Amino acid sequence: MDKMWSGRFSASASSLLDQFNASIMFDRKLYLEDIEGSTAHATMLAKQGILTKEELEQIKQGLQQVKKEIESGEFEWKISDEDLHMGIEKRLTALIGDAGKKLHTARSRNDQVAVDFRRYVLRKNNEIVEAIKKLMYEVLVVAEQHTETLIPGMTHLQHAQPINFGFHLGAYLSMFKRDIERFQSSYERNNISPLGCAALAGTPHKVDREYTAELLGFDSVSVNCLDTVSDRDFALEILFNISTMMMHISRLSEELIMWSSYEFGFVELSDEYSTGSSIMPQKKNPDVPELLRGKTGRVYGSLMGLLTVMKGLPLAYNKDTQEDKEGVFDAVETAEISLEILKEAIKTMTVKPHNMEKACAIGHLSATDLADYLVEKCDIPFREAHFITGRAVAKGEELGVDLSKMEFKYLKEIDERINEDVMEFLALRHSMNARTSQGGTATVRTLEQLEFFREYLNKAEETLLI
Repeated sequence: MDKMWSGRFSASASSLLDQFNASIMFDRKLYLEDIEGSTAHATMLAKQGILTKEELEQIKQGLQQVKKEIESGEFEWKISDEDLHMGIEKRLTALIGDAGKKLHTARSRNDQVAVDFRRYVLRKNNEIVEAIKKLMYEVLVVAEQHTETLIPGMTHLQHAQPINFGFHLGAYLSMFKRDIERFQSSYERNNISPLGCAALAGTPHKVDREYTAELLGFDSVSVNCLDTVSDRDFALEILFNISTMMMHISRLSEELIMWSSYEFGFVELSDEYSTGSSIMPQKKNPDVPELLRGKTGRVYGSLMGLLTVMKGLPLAYNKDTQEDKEGVFDAVETAEISLEILKEAIKTMTVKPHNMEKACAIGHLSATDLADYLVEKCDIPFREAHFITGRAVAKGEELGVDLSKMEFKYLKEIDERINEDVMEFLALRHSMNARTSQGGTATVRTLEQLEFFREYLNKAEETLLI
Protein backbone atom coordinates (compact mmCIF):
# COMPACT_ATOMS: atom_id res chain seq x y z
CA MET A 1 0.00 0.00 0.00
CA ASP A 2 1.97 3.03 -1.28
CA LYS A 3 -0.69 5.74 -1.66
CA MET A 4 0.11 8.90 0.24
CA TRP A 5 -3.52 9.03 1.36
CA SER A 6 -3.77 5.33 2.31
CA GLY A 7 -3.59 5.62 6.09
CA ARG A 8 -7.36 5.34 6.50
CA PHE A 9 -7.67 2.30 4.23
CA SER A 10 -7.24 -1.37 5.10
CA ALA A 11 -7.09 -2.71 1.54
CA SER A 12 -5.06 -1.64 -1.47
CA ALA A 13 -6.74 -0.01 -4.45
CA SER A 14 -7.40 -2.40 -7.30
CA SER A 15 -5.33 -2.10 -10.46
CA LEU A 16 -8.56 -1.38 -12.34
CA LEU A 17 -9.26 1.58 -10.06
CA ASP A 18 -5.69 2.79 -10.55
CA GLN A 19 -6.21 2.74 -14.30
CA PHE A 20 -9.63 4.42 -14.13
CA ASN A 21 -8.70 6.99 -11.48
CA ALA A 22 -5.28 8.10 -12.67
CA SER A 23 -4.67 11.33 -14.57
CA ILE A 24 -0.88 11.20 -14.49
CA MET A 25 -0.50 10.15 -18.11
CA PHE A 26 -2.02 13.42 -19.32
CA ASP A 27 -1.71 15.92 -16.48
CA ARG A 28 2.07 15.46 -16.46
CA LYS A 29 1.97 18.15 -19.17
CA LEU A 30 1.68 20.55 -16.19
CA TYR A 31 4.98 19.45 -14.59
CA LEU A 32 6.65 22.87 -14.97
CA GLU A 33 3.71 24.72 -13.46
CA ASP A 34 3.61 22.18 -10.63
CA ILE A 35 7.31 22.54 -9.82
CA GLU A 36 7.14 26.32 -9.98
CA GLY A 37 4.03 26.32 -7.79
CA SER A 38 5.68 24.03 -5.24
CA THR A 39 8.81 26.18 -5.20
CA ALA A 40 6.73 29.29 -4.52
CA HIS A 41 4.72 27.49 -1.84
CA ALA A 42 7.88 26.26 -0.09
CA THR A 43 9.42 29.74 -0.28
CA MET A 44 6.33 31.18 1.40
CA LEU A 45 6.36 28.47 4.09
CA ALA A 46 9.97 29.34 4.90
CA LYS A 47 9.17 33.06 5.01
CA GLN A 48 6.39 32.30 7.50
CA GLY A 49 8.67 30.16 9.66
CA ILE A 50 6.84 26.92 8.82
CA LEU A 51 9.93 25.53 7.06
CA THR A 52 13.56 26.18 7.96
CA LYS A 53 15.95 27.74 5.48
CA GLU A 54 17.75 24.42 5.23
CA GLU A 55 14.54 22.57 4.45
CA LEU A 56 13.65 25.17 1.82
CA GLU A 57 17.01 24.76 0.09
CA GLN A 58 16.63 20.99 0.14
CA ILE A 59 13.18 21.24 -1.40
CA LYS A 60 14.26 23.72 -4.06
CA GLN A 61 17.26 21.66 -5.06
CA GLY A 62 15.19 18.48 -5.02
CA LEU A 63 12.52 20.03 -7.24
CA GLN A 64 15.15 21.15 -9.71
CA GLN A 65 16.51 17.61 -9.80
CA VAL A 66 13.02 16.28 -10.48
CA LYS A 67 12.64 18.85 -13.27
CA LYS A 68 15.90 17.71 -14.87
CA GLU A 69 14.81 14.08 -14.68
CA ILE A 70 11.46 14.86 -16.31
CA GLU A 71 13.01 16.90 -19.11
CA SER A 72 15.70 14.32 -19.78
CA GLY A 73 13.15 11.49 -19.89
CA GLU A 74 14.59 9.72 -16.84
CA PHE A 75 11.56 10.34 -14.64
CA GLU A 76 9.27 7.33 -14.27
CA TRP A 77 5.60 8.21 -14.47
CA LYS A 78 3.58 5.56 -12.62
CA ILE A 79 -0.18 5.11 -12.84
CA SER A 80 -0.13 4.05 -9.19
CA ASP A 81 0.88 7.62 -8.28
CA GLU A 82 -2.48 8.85 -9.66
CA ASP A 83 -1.43 12.33 -10.75
CA LEU A 84 1.63 14.43 -11.39
CA HIS A 85 1.38 16.07 -7.96
CA MET A 86 1.80 12.78 -6.14
CA GLY A 87 4.38 11.55 -8.63
CA ILE A 88 6.58 14.60 -8.20
CA GLU A 89 6.16 14.74 -4.40
CA LYS A 90 6.95 11.05 -4.08
CA ARG A 91 10.12 11.41 -6.11
CA LEU A 92 11.10 14.56 -4.20
CA THR A 93 10.73 12.73 -0.89
CA ALA A 94 12.83 9.85 -2.21
CA LEU A 95 15.55 12.34 -3.11
CA ILE A 96 15.63 14.55 0.02
CA GLY A 97 13.84 12.61 2.76
CA ASP A 98 11.65 14.16 5.46
CA ALA A 99 11.88 17.71 4.11
CA GLY A 100 9.94 16.52 1.08
CA LYS A 101 7.12 15.34 3.33
CA LYS A 102 6.72 18.87 4.70
CA LEU A 103 6.11 20.48 1.32
CA HIS A 104 2.39 19.76 1.34
CA THR A 105 1.84 21.65 4.60
CA ALA A 106 -1.04 24.16 4.25
CA ARG A 107 -1.83 22.88 0.78
CA SER A 108 -4.24 20.43 -0.87
CA ARG A 109 -4.18 18.85 -4.28
CA ASN A 110 -7.34 20.90 -4.84
CA ASP A 111 -5.61 24.27 -4.76
CA GLN A 112 -2.43 22.74 -6.18
CA VAL A 113 -4.09 21.57 -9.41
CA ALA A 114 -6.08 24.80 -9.57
CA VAL A 115 -2.91 26.88 -9.62
CA ASP A 116 -1.10 24.57 -12.05
CA PHE A 117 -3.94 24.40 -14.55
CA ARG A 118 -4.76 28.09 -14.25
CA ARG A 119 -1.16 29.11 -14.95
CA TYR A 120 -1.03 26.78 -17.96
CA VAL A 121 -4.22 28.32 -19.36
CA LEU A 122 -2.97 31.87 -18.74
CA ARG A 123 0.31 31.11 -20.48
CA LYS A 124 -1.51 29.61 -23.45
CA ASN A 125 -3.80 32.66 -23.61
CA ASN A 126 -0.77 34.81 -24.34
CA GLU A 127 0.87 32.35 -26.73
CA ILE A 128 -2.32 32.07 -28.78
CA VAL A 129 -2.61 35.87 -28.89
CA GLU A 130 0.91 36.03 -30.30
CA ALA A 131 0.01 33.41 -32.93
CA ILE A 132 -3.16 35.30 -33.95
CA LYS A 133 -1.11 38.45 -34.40
CA LYS A 134 1.28 36.64 -36.74
CA LEU A 135 -1.65 35.36 -38.77
CA MET A 136 -3.12 38.85 -38.92
CA TYR A 137 0.15 40.25 -40.25
CA GLU A 138 0.10 37.82 -43.16
CA VAL A 139 -3.56 38.53 -43.94
CA LEU A 140 -2.81 42.27 -43.73
CA VAL A 141 0.10 41.97 -46.19
CA VAL A 142 -2.16 40.32 -48.78
CA ALA A 143 -4.96 42.81 -48.12
CA GLU A 144 -2.67 45.80 -48.64
CA GLN A 145 -1.72 44.47 -52.08
CA HIS A 146 -5.33 44.26 -53.24
CA THR A 147 -7.16 47.41 -52.21
CA GLU A 148 -8.14 48.00 -55.85
CA THR A 149 -8.72 44.39 -56.88
CA LEU A 150 -12.44 43.90 -57.51
CA ILE A 151 -14.20 40.83 -56.14
CA PRO A 152 -17.92 40.07 -55.92
CA GLY A 153 -19.27 40.91 -52.50
CA MET A 154 -21.95 38.36 -51.65
CA THR A 155 -24.99 37.84 -49.50
CA HIS A 156 -26.74 34.47 -49.42
CA LEU A 157 -23.72 33.32 -51.48
CA GLN A 158 -25.18 35.32 -54.38
CA HIS A 159 -23.38 38.17 -56.15
CA ALA A 160 -24.44 41.39 -54.45
CA GLN A 161 -22.11 44.38 -54.88
CA PRO A 162 -18.53 44.92 -56.08
CA ILE A 163 -16.00 45.29 -53.29
CA ASN A 164 -12.22 45.09 -53.23
CA PHE A 165 -10.32 42.04 -52.01
CA GLY A 166 -8.43 44.01 -49.36
CA PHE A 167 -11.77 45.09 -47.90
CA HIS A 168 -12.94 41.46 -47.86
CA LEU A 169 -9.82 40.33 -45.99
CA GLY A 170 -10.27 43.28 -43.64
CA ALA A 171 -13.44 41.60 -42.38
CA TYR A 172 -11.31 38.68 -41.13
CA LEU A 173 -8.84 41.08 -39.56
CA SER A 174 -11.78 42.48 -37.59
CA MET A 175 -12.72 38.97 -36.44
CA PHE A 176 -9.19 38.10 -35.38
CA LYS A 177 -8.86 41.41 -33.52
CA ARG A 178 -11.93 40.49 -31.47
CA ASP A 179 -10.37 37.10 -30.79
CA ILE A 180 -7.26 38.77 -29.38
CA GLU A 181 -9.39 41.00 -27.19
CA ARG A 182 -11.29 37.99 -25.81
CA PHE A 183 -8.09 36.16 -24.88
CA GLN A 184 -6.62 39.26 -23.27
CA SER A 185 -9.80 39.92 -21.33
CA SER A 186 -9.78 36.34 -20.05
CA TYR A 187 -6.16 36.70 -18.99
CA GLU A 188 -6.87 39.80 -16.95
CA ARG A 189 -10.01 38.36 -15.35
CA ASN A 190 -8.49 35.02 -14.40
CA ASN A 191 -5.00 36.04 -13.30
CA ILE A 192 -5.72 35.33 -9.62
CA SER A 193 -3.98 32.85 -7.32
CA PRO A 194 -5.76 29.81 -5.83
CA LEU A 195 -2.83 28.87 -3.57
CA GLY A 196 -3.71 28.91 0.12
CA CYS A 197 -7.31 27.81 -0.40
CA ALA A 198 -6.25 24.25 0.50
CA ALA A 199 -9.06 21.68 0.18
CA LEU A 200 -12.00 24.13 0.21
CA ALA A 201 -12.04 26.27 3.36
CA GLY A 202 -8.57 27.75 3.66
CA THR A 203 -5.95 26.67 6.17
CA PRO A 204 -5.22 27.34 9.85
CA HIS A 205 -1.52 27.75 9.05
CA LYS A 206 -0.30 31.34 8.91
CA VAL A 207 0.24 31.46 5.17
CA ASP A 208 0.81 34.55 3.05
CA ARG A 209 -1.30 34.15 -0.08
CA GLU A 210 -0.34 37.54 -1.45
CA TYR A 211 3.31 36.53 -1.36
CA THR A 212 2.85 33.31 -3.32
CA ALA A 213 0.65 35.20 -5.78
CA GLU A 214 3.46 37.68 -6.33
CA LEU A 215 6.04 34.92 -6.73
CA LEU A 216 3.93 33.20 -9.40
CA GLY A 217 3.04 36.35 -11.33
CA PHE A 218 -0.63 36.58 -10.35
CA ASP A 219 -2.25 39.99 -10.01
CA SER A 220 -4.11 39.06 -6.82
CA VAL A 221 -5.56 36.20 -4.79
CA SER A 222 -9.02 34.71 -5.07
CA VAL A 223 -11.74 35.94 -2.72
CA ASN A 224 -13.64 32.77 -1.76
CA CYS A 225 -11.83 29.46 -1.27
CA LEU A 226 -14.94 27.31 -1.72
CA ASP A 227 -15.45 28.75 -5.19
CA THR A 228 -11.76 28.76 -6.08
CA VAL A 229 -11.00 25.06 -5.77
CA SER A 230 -14.00 24.09 -7.91
CA ASP A 231 -13.85 26.97 -10.41
CA ARG A 232 -13.07 26.01 -14.00
CA ASP A 233 -14.44 29.14 -15.64
CA PHE A 234 -10.93 29.96 -16.82
CA ALA A 235 -10.78 26.62 -18.67
CA LEU A 236 -14.24 27.15 -20.15
CA GLU A 237 -13.22 30.62 -21.27
CA ILE A 238 -10.16 29.46 -23.17
CA LEU A 239 -12.27 26.74 -24.79
CA PHE A 240 -14.91 29.30 -25.77
CA ASN A 241 -12.27 31.73 -27.01
CA ILE A 242 -10.60 29.02 -29.08
CA SER A 243 -13.98 27.84 -30.38
CA THR A 244 -14.90 31.35 -31.53
CA MET A 245 -11.47 31.83 -33.08
CA MET A 246 -11.76 28.48 -34.88
CA MET A 247 -15.21 29.49 -36.14
CA HIS A 248 -13.58 32.52 -37.74
CA ILE A 249 -10.79 30.36 -39.13
CA SER A 250 -13.40 27.93 -40.48
CA ARG A 251 -15.28 30.72 -42.26
CA LEU A 252 -12.07 31.87 -43.95
CA SER A 253 -11.21 28.24 -44.72
CA GLU A 254 -14.57 27.74 -46.39
CA GLU A 255 -13.89 30.71 -48.65
CA LEU A 256 -10.39 29.48 -49.46
CA ILE A 257 -11.90 26.13 -50.47
CA MET A 258 -14.41 27.83 -52.76
CA TRP A 259 -11.94 30.40 -54.10
CA SER A 260 -9.42 27.70 -55.03
CA SER A 261 -11.97 25.66 -57.02
CA TYR A 262 -12.10 25.82 -60.82
CA GLU A 263 -15.56 27.39 -60.56
CA PHE A 264 -14.12 30.42 -58.74
CA GLY A 265 -10.39 30.38 -59.52
CA PHE A 266 -9.77 33.38 -57.27
CA VAL A 267 -6.71 31.93 -55.49
CA GLU A 268 -4.35 29.02 -55.81
CA LEU A 269 -2.95 27.38 -52.69
CA SER A 270 0.74 26.54 -52.89
CA ASP A 271 1.88 22.98 -53.51
CA GLU A 272 3.43 23.03 -50.02
CA TYR A 273 -0.02 23.27 -48.45
CA SER A 274 -2.06 21.14 -50.84
CA THR A 275 -2.38 17.41 -51.41
CA GLY A 276 -3.13 15.10 -54.34
CA SER A 277 -5.49 12.23 -55.03
CA SER A 278 -4.57 8.56 -54.78
CA ILE A 279 -6.46 7.84 -58.01
CA MET A 280 -6.91 11.11 -59.93
CA PRO A 281 -3.51 12.54 -60.90
CA GLN A 282 -4.90 15.93 -61.91
CA LYS A 283 -6.28 16.75 -58.45
CA LYS A 284 -4.93 19.42 -56.14
CA ASN A 285 -6.94 19.27 -52.95
CA PRO A 286 -7.31 22.10 -50.39
CA ASP A 287 -6.75 19.76 -47.45
CA VAL A 288 -5.41 22.47 -45.12
CA PRO A 289 -8.59 24.60 -45.07
CA GLU A 290 -10.73 21.46 -45.09
CA LEU A 291 -8.96 20.13 -42.00
CA LEU A 292 -9.22 23.52 -40.33
CA ARG A 293 -12.94 23.48 -40.99
CA GLY A 294 -13.19 19.97 -39.56
CA LYS A 295 -11.07 20.63 -36.48
CA THR A 296 -13.41 23.45 -35.54
CA GLY A 297 -16.05 20.85 -34.68
CA ARG A 298 -13.52 18.97 -32.58
CA VAL A 299 -12.82 22.09 -30.51
CA TYR A 300 -16.55 22.70 -30.07
CA GLY A 301 -16.79 19.18 -28.64
CA SER A 302 -14.21 20.00 -25.97
CA LEU A 303 -16.16 23.11 -24.94
CA MET A 304 -19.47 21.28 -24.75
CA GLY A 305 -17.83 18.39 -22.91
CA LEU A 306 -16.51 20.57 -20.09
CA LEU A 307 -19.73 22.60 -19.87
CA THR A 308 -21.57 19.32 -19.39
CA VAL A 309 -19.10 18.09 -16.77
CA MET A 310 -19.46 21.29 -14.74
CA LYS A 311 -23.20 21.82 -14.97
CA GLY A 312 -24.26 19.58 -12.07
CA LEU A 313 -21.34 19.72 -9.65
CA PRO A 314 -22.11 20.66 -6.04
CA LEU A 315 -19.52 22.67 -4.16
CA ALA A 316 -16.69 22.20 -3.82
CA TYR A 317 -14.18 19.99 -5.65
CA ASN A 318 -15.39 16.77 -7.28
CA LYS A 319 -13.40 14.14 -9.15
CA ASP A 320 -15.47 14.88 -12.26
CA THR A 321 -13.28 17.96 -12.63
CA GLN A 322 -10.40 15.71 -13.62
CA GLU A 323 -12.09 15.68 -17.02
CA ASP A 324 -11.20 19.35 -17.48
CA LYS A 325 -7.70 18.95 -18.86
CA GLU A 326 -7.60 16.64 -21.87
CA GLY A 327 -10.12 18.70 -23.83
CA VAL A 328 -8.25 21.92 -23.04
CA PHE A 329 -4.89 20.40 -23.94
CA ASP A 330 -6.28 19.12 -27.23
CA ALA A 331 -8.03 22.40 -28.06
CA VAL A 332 -4.87 24.41 -27.31
CA GLU A 333 -2.72 22.17 -29.50
CA THR A 334 -5.33 22.33 -32.26
CA ALA A 335 -5.43 26.12 -32.04
CA GLU A 336 -1.66 26.43 -32.14
CA ILE A 337 -1.11 24.30 -35.25
CA SER A 338 -4.21 25.74 -36.95
CA LEU A 339 -2.99 29.31 -36.58
CA GLU A 340 0.49 28.39 -37.77
CA ILE A 341 -0.56 26.43 -40.85
CA LEU A 342 -3.24 28.94 -41.90
CA LYS A 343 -0.64 31.70 -41.64
CA GLU A 344 1.67 29.80 -43.97
CA ALA A 345 -1.15 28.89 -46.38
CA ILE A 346 -2.14 32.58 -46.65
CA LYS A 347 1.49 33.66 -47.00
CA THR A 348 2.19 31.24 -49.87
CA MET A 349 -1.08 31.36 -51.84
CA THR A 350 -1.39 33.06 -55.23
CA VAL A 351 -4.17 35.61 -55.74
CA LYS A 352 -5.73 35.82 -59.21
CA PRO A 353 -7.13 39.36 -59.65
CA HIS A 354 -8.19 38.81 -63.27
CA ASN A 355 -10.57 35.98 -62.31
CA MET A 356 -11.93 38.00 -59.39
CA GLU A 357 -12.70 41.00 -61.57
CA LYS A 358 -14.13 38.83 -64.32
CA ALA A 359 -16.58 37.36 -61.81
CA CYS A 360 -17.79 40.86 -60.94
CA ALA A 361 -19.32 41.15 -64.41
CA ILE A 362 -21.80 38.41 -63.52
CA GLY A 363 -24.90 39.03 -61.47
CA HIS A 364 -25.60 42.75 -62.09
CA LEU A 365 -23.50 43.93 -59.13
CA SER A 366 -24.09 47.60 -59.91
CA ALA A 367 -27.89 47.32 -59.73
CA THR A 368 -28.00 49.18 -56.42
CA ASP A 369 -26.00 51.95 -58.07
CA LEU A 370 -28.71 52.35 -60.69
CA ALA A 371 -31.31 52.68 -57.93
CA ASP A 372 -29.11 55.21 -56.13
CA TYR A 373 -28.65 57.13 -59.40
CA LEU A 374 -32.43 57.33 -59.90
CA VAL A 375 -32.86 58.66 -56.37
CA GLU A 376 -29.98 61.13 -56.52
CA LYS A 377 -30.08 62.36 -60.12
CA CYS A 378 -33.72 61.85 -61.10
CA ASP A 379 -35.42 62.60 -57.77
CA ILE A 380 -37.33 59.32 -57.89
CA PRO A 381 -38.49 57.78 -54.57
CA PHE A 382 -36.36 54.78 -53.63
CA ARG A 383 -39.17 52.21 -53.82
CA GLU A 384 -40.01 53.32 -57.37
CA ALA A 385 -36.28 53.37 -58.22
CA HIS A 386 -36.01 49.83 -56.88
CA PHE A 387 -38.81 48.70 -59.22
CA ILE A 388 -37.27 50.41 -62.25
CA THR A 389 -33.92 48.83 -61.50
CA GLY A 390 -35.58 45.42 -61.27
CA ARG A 391 -36.94 45.94 -64.79
CA ALA A 392 -33.46 46.88 -65.98
CA VAL A 393 -32.03 43.70 -64.49
CA ALA A 394 -34.75 41.65 -66.17
CA LYS A 395 -33.84 43.31 -69.49
CA GLY A 396 -30.23 42.41 -68.94
CA GLU A 397 -31.19 38.80 -68.32
CA GLU A 398 -33.22 38.83 -71.52
CA LEU A 399 -30.28 40.24 -73.49
CA GLY A 400 -27.71 38.05 -71.77
CA VAL A 401 -25.65 41.05 -70.70
CA ASP A 402 -24.62 42.35 -67.29
CA LEU A 403 -26.17 45.63 -66.21
CA SER A 404 -22.73 47.25 -66.02
CA LYS A 405 -22.28 46.64 -69.76
CA MET A 406 -25.82 47.25 -70.99
CA GLU A 407 -26.23 49.80 -73.81
CA PHE A 408 -27.75 53.09 -72.75
CA LYS A 409 -30.62 52.83 -75.25
CA TYR A 410 -32.14 49.89 -73.37
CA LEU A 411 -32.05 51.79 -70.08
CA LYS A 412 -33.69 54.79 -71.74
CA GLU A 413 -36.48 52.55 -73.02
CA ILE A 414 -37.20 51.42 -69.47
CA ASP A 415 -37.53 54.97 -68.12
CA GLU A 416 -37.28 58.25 -70.00
CA ARG A 417 -35.84 60.06 -66.98
CA ILE A 418 -32.56 58.14 -67.21
CA ASN A 419 -29.75 60.16 -68.79
CA GLU A 420 -26.50 59.02 -70.40
CA ASP A 421 -24.40 59.89 -67.34
CA VAL A 422 -25.90 56.75 -65.77
CA MET A 423 -23.18 54.70 -67.51
CA GLU A 424 -20.56 56.15 -65.20
CA PHE A 425 -22.59 55.05 -62.19
CA LEU A 426 -22.94 51.49 -63.52
CA ALA A 427 -19.19 50.96 -63.98
CA LEU A 428 -18.06 48.33 -61.46
CA ARG A 429 -15.01 50.19 -60.18
CA HIS A 430 -17.06 53.35 -59.78
CA SER A 431 -19.60 51.30 -57.83
CA MET A 432 -16.92 50.00 -55.47
CA ASN A 433 -15.32 53.40 -54.95
CA ALA A 434 -18.67 55.15 -54.49
CA ARG A 435 -19.11 53.49 -51.10
CA THR A 436 -17.13 56.02 -49.11
CA SER A 437 -19.09 55.91 -45.87
CA GLN A 438 -16.99 55.06 -42.82
CA GLY A 439 -16.20 51.35 -42.90
CA GLY A 440 -17.12 51.11 -46.58
CA THR A 441 -15.37 49.31 -49.42
CA ALA A 442 -14.06 52.32 -51.36
CA THR A 443 -10.32 51.98 -51.78
CA VAL A 444 -9.70 55.12 -49.76
CA ARG A 445 -11.75 53.70 -46.88
CA THR A 446 -10.15 50.27 -47.19
CA LEU A 447 -6.71 51.85 -46.89
CA GLU A 448 -7.86 53.60 -43.71
CA GLN A 449 -9.10 50.32 -42.28
CA LEU A 450 -5.89 48.47 -43.07
CA GLU A 451 -3.84 51.27 -41.56
CA PHE A 452 -5.98 50.96 -38.43
CA PHE A 453 -5.16 47.23 -38.21
CA ARG A 454 -1.45 47.85 -38.78
CA GLU A 455 -1.40 50.43 -36.00
CA TYR A 456 -3.36 48.08 -33.77
CA LEU A 457 -0.89 45.26 -34.32
CA ASN A 458 2.08 47.53 -33.69
CA LYS A 459 0.51 48.73 -30.45
CA ALA A 460 -0.46 45.18 -29.44
CA GLU A 461 3.19 44.20 -29.89
CA GLU A 462 4.16 46.81 -27.32
CA THR A 463 1.45 46.02 -24.75
CA LEU A 464 1.15 42.21 -25.04
CA LEU A 465 0.71 40.64 -21.62
CA ILE A 466 3.64 38.31 -20.85
